[in-house]
Amino acid sequence: MSAVPPEELTDGTVTLRPWRDDDAPAIEACLDGDPEVTGWLDRIPQPYTTEDALAYIRGETGAPRESRFAVTGADGGVIGSIGAMWHESGDVAEIGCWTRADARGRGATTRALRLVAAWALAHGAARVQLRADVENVASRRVAEKVGFQQEGVLRSAYWNPRLGRRQDWVMYSLLPGELSS
Repeated sequence: MSAVPPEELTDGTVTLRPWRDDDAPAIEACLDGDPEVTGWLDRIPQPYTTEDALAYIRGETGAPRESRFAVTGADGGVIGSIGAMWHESGDVAEIGCWTRADARGRGATTRALRLVAAWALAHGAARVQLRADVENVASRRVAEKVGFQQEGVLRSAYWNPRLGRRQDWVMYSLLPGELSS
């Protein structure tokens, strides 16, 4: 299964749309030196450059079956990224996201997650899942607000050199009919 092409989605407050090359400077500004994002997501290079952003936009890095969306605010500016990585079976999508520092805590990530989860379900996902570090309270709250159910903890699942420890990940899932409004 290949990635489902992203399309524009909106709830009137946030908009998800396909990435464009001219978004590269905005991605760089969001990610370069942001310890909150790059601590949890250690595969994001630091320092983060425009070339890194272009590679991401063009699908040259990350998961090959990932549908990637720019998250934009009311003014059209990039406030984050969200993607759905489709498993080989084509009926499971795993969500990953990050949000720009000054846009956190305002509900944009919850709105973006709700939009992309509904989109994945509409495109054939029988299960939408995400993982968050047990200590990443903000990400866990976002998942729960959207209706994701905690299934368990993947103990010592990953060594994160930036955090200097092995991570325990909480596994969340959402099935058809469980999306909260």
